[in-house]
Amino acid sequence: LAAAAAAAAALLYVKLTAVNKRPRVLGVIPARYASTRFPGKPLVMIAGKPMIVRTYLQAKKALKLTRLVVATDDIRIKEACEAAGAEVVMTDEDIPNGTERCAQACERVGGTYDIVVNIQGDEPLIEPEIIDAVVSALQDSPDAVYSTPITPLKHDEVTMQGRVKCIVDQKGYAIYFSRSQIPGNKKGNVAKDYEYSLHLGLQCYDRKFLAVYPSLPATPLQLQEDLEQLKVIEHGYKIKVIRANHCAHGVDEPEDVASIEAIIKRDGLD
Repeated sequence: LAAAAAAAAALLYVKLTAVNKRPRVLGVIPARYASTRFPGKPLVMIAGKPMIVRTYLQAKKALKLTRLVVATDDIRIKEACEAAGAEVVMTDEDIPNGTERCAQACERVGGTYDIVVNIQGDEPLIEPEIIDAVVSALQDSPDAVYSTPITPLKHDEVTMQGRVKCIVDQKGYAIYFSRSQIPGNKKGNVAKDYEYSLHLGLQCYDRKFLAVYPSLPATPLQLQEDLEQLKVIEHGYKIKVIRANHCAHGVDEPEDVASIEAIIKRDGLD
């Protein structure tokens, strides 16, 4: 009951402060070394630079961020990021997911912020323009506590569990996220004439809502899919979704590194 009351208060705060557009924005890149699926992933080298450093350098170009930090529990990640000029905040090791790591980082970093952007550390080619667009979407949506981008998904990747899919309603709010194919169809196949949507690793939260998110009970769909954004939907809150043209997927598995490096080489990226 206390968590529900706090969340309701956070939503009321969002509506009451919408007029000021929530201008103070903190960007947080959570990075955990002990990943179950890909241990040491933040420090995997991509075209000569650690992946987490590439993500930081891309995010640093965003114009909407007041401040940008890397949040980690590992000294190796801290040292690699600081060597590249990044500000780092240390977080606890036993935090269950990136959203809660962002919440703790926001508490520890100091300063006052209206919006917190969770920039996944495994998106080394994230466009800064997408970060800015996601922030603007939340600033322009007083009924939402969260915003996030999607991009068209290749048909041959629709059934891949590592690609999180999203479906939205007619007003641009998220209906559901899944590791499985969504939507399905009667034939049980991938429809070549349908544009499936890939969820990008970027979440933008109202600061007050993020503060209560960790105290909200875990939900059945969240646990089944292992997708933390489903907890937001299952507790009755709105997620604003924007469409973006993103040239690359994130690094979900070791095999993804080669394809990211191919894009860097093809486009002449540093």
